[in-house]
Amino acid sequence: MSRTGRVERTTKETSVLVEIDLDGTGRTDISTGVGFYDHMLDQLGRHGLFDLTVKTDGDLHIDTHHTIEDTALALGAAFKQALGDKVGIYRFGNCTVPLDESLAQVTVDLSGRPYLVHSEPENMAPMIGAYDTTMTRHILESFVAQAQIALHVHVPYGRNAHHIVECQFKALARALRYAAERDPRADGILPSTKGAL
Repeated sequence: MSRTGRVERTTKETSVLVEIDLDGTGRTDISTGVGFYDHMLDQLGRHGLFDLTVKTDGDLHIDTHHTIEDTALALGAAFKQALGDKVGIYRFGNCTVPLDESLAQVTVDLSGRPYLVHSEPENMAPMIGAYDTTMTRHILESFVAQAQIALHVHVPYGRNAHHIVECQFKALARALRYAAERDPRADGILPSTKGAL
């Protein structure tokens, strides 16, 4: 059965299309108008082995906030859609990723309950190109709210803002991949004692 999601989100501020295939090969086609964000979403697809298409037209003449936020909301909704009934998945995933001097630790539970714990070094450079580094947490908040997952992201150390953000997206990709993969020992089984996720 195909595990794909497709979400279109249109407001007065943005027009977003996201398509995702959880059982892909990491093929990506990303265009948001925010170069560094495109780079991060590419990391998500490549390292998660998700086929990912993201097309966003936003009010970049104001700033990048609405474009980044609405893309993250649509991505979370598409991810949830692609997960389907969650029968037979591992449900939990974690990954630790270094990027030179930076380290990210990510743990995820595809629980059906949105919750985010996020920490990263303070006093990072405020901008990476047109990307406001305070948006990383907001991206994760928006994604979690729509995907309805519990997500813990911790960056205990790092100096370079590019590395600090990028290792978070790489670790998130792998943790989501591991959690969403089908468990061959749990065919037909929902990984919950409640009978619902």
